[in-house]
Amino acid sequence: MAVPLFAAAPQAVNVLDAGSLLSAFGAIGVAVVLFAETGLLVGFFLPGDSLLFTAGLLCVPGGDGPVSLSLPQVLLASVAGALTGAQVGYWIGRRGGRALLARTRSRKLHEGAARAEELLAKYGHAKAIVLARFVPIVRTVLNPLAGVLGVPAGVFALWQVAGGAVWTCGLVLGGYALGSSIPNIDRYLLPLVALVVAVSLLPIALEILRARRARTAEDTH
Repeated sequence: MAVPLFAAAPQAVNVLDAGSLLSAFGAIGVAVVLFAETGLLVGFFLPGDSLLFTAGLLCVPGGDGPVSLSLPQVLLASVAGALTGAQVGYWIGRRGGRALLARTRSRKLHEGAARAEELLAKYGHAKAIVLARFVPIVRTVLNPLAGVLGVPAGVFALWQVAGGAVWTCGLVLGGYALGSSIPNIDRYLLPLVALVVAVSLLPIALEILRARRARTAEDTH
């Protein structure tokens, strides 16, 4: 039996752990986390990818996970959180996001901003906005950065909706499909979440490697 949109919260919740968040807050926790991760610069550390995939796994009927979720509720909550968060981030950028980025001391945020600006310059507005959804930290800073750089509001809204829908529904349905095809998949929840986190961090690792190779090449000339 699926839990309601809100789940009973335990005394302690680990905001970095997808299972803990879902056990505490149910589908509404997905919306809140994705809103914070994509709309507020303070949410870059939140587990968006693993949260979506885990939520999909926990929607499979008859599972033995920490909580049973409703697939329609999770899809609705994830899309709503991701899309409204991105729009809020964009308008924060339009109203002073560059100053906010300048004041932060987070090296990760500054690196993410540089990568987001590079994506916008390299791929153009549409492709960069969609691709950023799949790169941790970059998806946090690209939305306000798009506002700072004057990306037209209509263009941003169109492509952030497209990218956000594909990202959220893709991961949720991917988790649901895997859980539906493998019996007792809940037993392997932690390794699967670790794998999703590793895959989501792969673009950042490749970018760091590329930057180091570029610096090494420059130093040898």
